[in-house]
Amino acid sequence: MTGTEMRTEAEDSGPSGYAAARLRLLQEGARSGPPRRAALAELTDEWLSGLFDAGSEELRGVSLVAVGGYGRGELSPRSDLDLLLLHDGQDPKAVAALADRLWYPVWDLGLALDHSVRTPAEARGTAGEDLKVQLGLLDARHLAGDLGLTAGLRTAVLADWRNQAPKRLPELQELCAERAERQGELQYLLEPDLKEARGGLRDATALRAVAASWLADAPREGLADARRRLLDVRDALHLTTGRATDRLALQEQDQVAAELGMLDADTLLRQVYEAARVISYASDVTWREVGRVLRSRAVRPRLRAMLGAGKPAPERSPLAEGVVEQDGEVVLARAARPERDPVLPLRAAAAAAQAGLPLSLHAVRRMAAATRPLPTPWPAEAREQLVTLLGSGQPTIDVWEALEAEGLITRLLPDWERVRCRPQRNAVHLWTVDRHLIETAVRASEFTRRVSRPDLLLVAALLHDIGKGWPGDHSVAGEIIAKDVATRIGFDRADVTVVSSLVRHHLLLIETATRRDLEDPATVRSVAEAVGSQGTLELLHALTEADALATGPAAWSSWRGSLVADLVKRVSAVLAGDDPEEPEDTAPTAEQERLAVEAHRTGGPVLALRAQTEPPSDGEPSGDPEPLGVELLIAVPDQPGVLPAVAGVLAMHRLTVRTAELRSLGLPDGVDEGSVLLLNWRVAAEYGSLPQAARLRADLVRALDGSLDIASRLAERDAAYPRRRGVVAPAAHVKVASAASRLATVIEVRAQDAPGLLFRIGRALEDAAVHVRSAHVSTLGANAVDAFYVTGPKGDPLPADEAAGLARKLEETLRA
Repeated sequence: MTGTEMRTEAEDSGPSGYAAARLRLLQEGARSGPPRRAALAELTDEWLSGLFDAGSEELRGVSLVAVGGYGRGELSPRSDLDLLLLHDGQDPKAVAALADRLWYPVWDLGLALDHSVRTPAEARGTAGEDLKVQLGLLDARHLAGDLGLTAGLRTAVLADWRNQAPKRLPELQELCAERAERQGELQYLLEPDLKEARGGLRDATALRAVAASWLADAPREGLADARRRLLDVRDALHLTTGRATDRLALQEQDQVAAELGMLDADTLLRQVYEAARVISYASDVTWREVGRVLRSRAVRPRLRAMLGAGKPAPERSPLAEGVVEQDGEVVLARAARPERDPVLPLRAAAAAAQAGLPLSLHAVRRMAAATRPLPTPWPAEAREQLVTLLGSGQPTIDVWEALEAEGLITRLLPDWERVRCRPQRNAVHLWTVDRHLIETAVRASEFTRRVSRPDLLLVAALLHDIGKGWPGDHSVAGEIIAKDVATRIGFDRADVTVVSSLVRHHLLLIETATRRDLEDPATVRSVAEAVGSQGTLELLHALTEADALATGPAAWSSWRGSLVADLVKRVSAVLAGDDPEEPEDTAPTAEQERLAVEAHRTGGPVLALRAQTEPPSDGEPSGDPEPLGVELLIAVPDQPGVLPAVAGVLAMHRLTVRTAELRSLGLPDGVDEGSVLLLNWRVAAEYGSLPQAARLRADLVRALDGSLDIASRLAERDAAYPRRRGVVAPAAHVKVASAASRLATVIEVRAQDAPGLLFRIGRALEDAAVHVRSAHVSTLGANAVDAFYVTGPKGDPLPADEAAGLARKLEETLRA
């Protein structure tokens, strides 16, 4: 059916005809995007005009006006209808009756309606008081009735907006900033609000309003396309959910991608992020220009009074060769020749970041259009300017984004294209891959004073996740790419080896420190062999911390830092020639002996809780030490079921286990023969305060004697707090970490973190009749990665076939 036929049906059949024509239009597979939005707006125009004409009859001085998104002719499947019934005030009763004849058919069809009835004076008055109303009226479009009335209002509203721009635009900028603070940045969110988040449709509308003020204008290149892409995604979201929603929830992304003919949800998110980045950058540039113009207007009258007529020349302060500061921006000097100076983009960017100033849009575009590619390898100055840019701290981010917006980054580093706007579907990560790399360089800039080669640290920080754009292990792929990039930018062979090694092993320290037994010499030796030298170890330590800090708050803590520092200290000793010997049983402390004796005497568990703290680091303000966790010491007569019992009781009390060690302790001389199990665990409360030790002990006694059914208690708690709908977590994976230890078999468990997970694992290991020597528990967001050092009945590592069978059985248990 053609558009004309649909309009005819809508006119002839009233609301039911409009509803049928609307449904048929939305189900058309051949028409989507702007044509469908325009067709839907046109169809709705015809229907509403018919309602208006039928209800107004002899009424004069009245018009029906579309405002907001409908005024722009952009109707998504579930969009509100924003309508204004404008009248001259001559016959309020007749206008009210007409409003009823307009609004009720819309409501009867279940369409959302935002409506108002006003005279032109009332509309202008309301717009003067409410900025959102004024923004809606800027897009006013005549639908029916008195065209002169509508045109007069449009002219007046635009005139008001332009006259009041110096006052209203700062108010609009503040609204945008407040919304960004509430909703976050669209280009980094896993479940973004396409309309409200920064870089979304609201910001695109704000840019139109700035342009309408004639005070400043947004960069036009790519802006209309970015806005169209977000509207297309919103259309698909409305169609797949059947709801008027702007939030692109995780569970809807695959369907929305399919509706748009995209490969998968990651492709969808990447396109959304790219569009949001264009709008965000245009917003930054536009608001900066608005501020410059308003400052100039405020200063100029005073200057005219002092200097007489004439416009003073802007001051230009040199920053670097070919680069100057003007009006709070970094611009090119008049003598700059980008076509003859391939290092100029990096020099200008480094100068801007060092000065903490933005790069002028005009300067970036001129360099993008005229600068020739750098030779391979880069000249020394280019490499030095890149390192200077990366080491400039927080200002690096805005400067880098300005270069990226005009394609200069991918021209300098072609491998950047694969990670640009690439989403990371991990709750631990706050950023896309490319932004995470820049954030890591910013964090690494804080550590340049503690390493001997800050240039290698900064470049490795920029490249450490560059392999995430390729299939397979990103560290392995990244090593190859980093070697190529480091060579291209001019490092010598030895430095290239260090940079590529840092990228290859950037997860080595944190994964080893949190998942392996540092008392095992094989652990420390394997890290030393991978690192190779003290200089590389120093750089890797700084990179590890910068990477974790740039990931998000869940990825780093004083506890993790202390574990990594301990590992670095041990590895440094090995690299210095102090090879660790096989560990002997360490003598128990006086407190451990006391607990062991008391446990043997009472025949039950004895425990002690002690807070562990870390003093402030050098240079940090003094004050209360930062807590690392709480040490939980438990002594219990040797018996089966201790690990699952303790883990279950801690889960019941909502205590998170960070590390867990278990060993058998002989009783001191002069005490009866026998042994006691000693558990030395570090725990932290999920929320609230720690439970009392006496209560923990009472529950532990009941768990050990079988009178406390932990499994049922945990199941009841889970049932009382059902999980929210969301993405289905990947299945648990269990593997044997071969060669991780010569003293025990290391079983590594990767699973979705959940209350009672350690209890289930402990019960499965207990059922397998293996001895757990130590456990190393790590939680990253919703993911748990735990390593268990287990031995057979005689204290030896398990045979390979038994270890593999144990891993399979444990995996089956966790997947059940």
